[in-house]
Amino acid sequence: MGNLTKFANDRPLDLICLGRLLVDLYATNIGARLEDVSHFAKYLGGSSGNVAFGTARLGLKSAMLSRVGNDQMGQFLIETLAAEGCDVSQLKRDPEHLTGLVLLGIKDRESFPLLFYRDHCADMALSVDDIDQSFIASSKALAITGTHFSQPGVHAAASLALDFARRNNVRTVLDIDYRPVLWGLAEKRDGETRFIADSSVTQHLQTILPQFDLIVGTEEEFRIAGGMDDLIACLRVVRRLSDATLVVKLGALGCVVIDGAIPAQIEDAGVQRGVQVEVLNVLGAGDAFLSGFLSGWLRGEDYTSCCRYANACGALVVSRHGCAPAMPTPAELSYFLETQPVRPAEDKCLNHLHRVTVPRPQWDELLVLAFDHRVQLLELARQNSLPESHIGKLKQLLVEAVAEVEREYGLAGKVGILADDLYGQDALNDATGRGWWIGRPVELPLSNPLQFEWGRSIGSHLLSWPKEHVIKCLVQYHPDDTLKNRLEQEAQLLALYQAAQVSGHELLLEVIPPKKMQQWPDTVYRALQRLYDLGIAPEWWKLEQVSAPMWQQIDALIHARDPYCRGVVLLGLNAPAESLREGFRAARASKTCRGFTVGRTIFYEPSRKWFQGELDDEGVKREVAANFVELIQAWREESGRAA
Repeated sequence: MGNLTKFANDRPLDLICLGRLLVDLYATNIGARLEDVSHFAKYLGGSSGNVAFGTARLGLKSAMLSRVGNDQMGQFLIETLAAEGCDVSQLKRDPEHLTGLVLLGIKDRESFPLLFYRDHCADMALSVDDIDQSFIASSKALAITGTHFSQPGVHAAASLALDFARRNNVRTVLDIDYRPVLWGLAEKRDGETRFIADSSVTQHLQTILPQFDLIVGTEEEFRIAGGMDDLIACLRVVRRLSDATLVVKLGALGCVVIDGAIPAQIEDAGVQRGVQVEVLNVLGAGDAFLSGFLSGWLRGEDYTSCCRYANACGALVVSRHGCAPAMPTPAELSYFLETQPVRPAEDKCLNHLHRVTVPRPQWDELLVLAFDHRVQLLELARQNSLPESHIGKLKQLLVEAVAEVEREYGLAGKVGILADDLYGQDALNDATGRGWWIGRPVELPLSNPLQFEWGRSIGSHLLSWPKEHVIKCLVQYHPDDTLKNRLEQEAQLLALYQAAQVSGHELLLEVIPPKKMQQWPDTVYRALQRLYDLGIAPEWWKLEQVSAPMWQQIDALIHARDPYCRGVVLLGLNAPAESLREGFRAARASKTCRGFTVGRTIFYEPSRKWFQGELDDEGVKREVAANFVELIQAWREESGRAA
């Protein structure tokens, strides 16, 4: 099945998506009536938005052409698309309209009660003034959803974009995307209904069909386009109106591509078989399907490959929660096509790839002030007969010190903090949203075997954390520990790792073998090896200083077991600055060491003076900042990163 589509290959963009963009609020109470749902997860949504997101994740240079409200939800959508590498330069903030919302329930595999909050929403306010011919001409293809022909204003805008595309050799794609409620044919409470026959909609769609090179839809969507009950008859109507390549989605059965005459039976077109998986809910499958198809189509691959990608993407999304965040990366898609697990949600390798191969903030260098100390600062407060509230105040001052260092030395995207929520919740609140690396401890201080500060139900505690926070867990782990103690520690770490998979937070494991046990040069190495053997692959490791030869072994271990690991950071343990320098020097050739997370060496002495009244607020910030800068300079000099 050859793809003979000709593209203008000298374009900076592969695809522009014009159409629906909104926020999906997906129920997390699976099986509940929408009336009974108590918790929702927030995702990017809207068919065009999902396709822009999905194709960008699959490596295309995609762009979104739409409007969002000049509100927090609009900003969320802009940031989410940009994080995937999608061009958002033509995504306008509309001061007069709010960003659209959809509430979605998951009652069972086929039922998904939907409420569209789209009256006068921003994406339906797109106008001809938003359509820039030079921008349309910068792409190989333009994809538009049927919804954006349903009202006069967006119809005019979409039509102008189509006109510019035809003038500038831009291929055009129609996702029929028929939602009766969005054409005013169903009650507002009934967003779930997928088909209502209506002659006026059919006539309206038929006026635009001739302008497209590729038309994609379900059987029901081609029925509304053709205006009859019989699918083949409808396809023949569409063919009389358009020479476009037609892609008919057949659900779990797969799809067909019709590039010429319409066959007598749909099977005669050659059904590209779908991938059979255990379904959570079918919502979002179509957007994933189109993302996969376009990823092959725009690269000039044959239709068999395009359909293979499309069917696989659809299968993956129906097995997961949500649509946009469930979209696969190229690494996931390749693995899935090779293995085709029936239960993708239970495939550990696939889930790991989905977690670690999506676009994430890059931390090539990490300079972290750690003040998640609870016991040490409580002692200082008590020694000076001060209330525990002083600890929280100090931690806020430490955040201000880090901010001053970041600002003065141009360290945006490199600094971070480790802070607890026992005394440092206000400090965490102050630091969140700055683009910092932020870690939070979960271990009960000094516990061995490991215990969590908030009990065994660690997963429920993580639900209240911002997604940008990193779980930090210090474990006094030794590979030669007694069997009973080691197994208890490993069970706790496995529970924490599994909780992190569910919550979506990154995990940092700080491994410090107990000092009372014999230490060998390879003790830490064997500890990491054992944890990898258990299937624990944290994004981050936090380790004590090791020798240069041992760094080579640790690098090799991490590369072999988890090449997507974010890296290693060095801890301090109140070591003197010169000792830390030696550790930095030993790590100079390491390919995994990203920096340090050091605490007491930097903050303890200034904090002691502050508690005793020898320093005021500005004084403690000044001394902590100076110590932090000194350590940063030492790291850069010894690690070879000095400017």
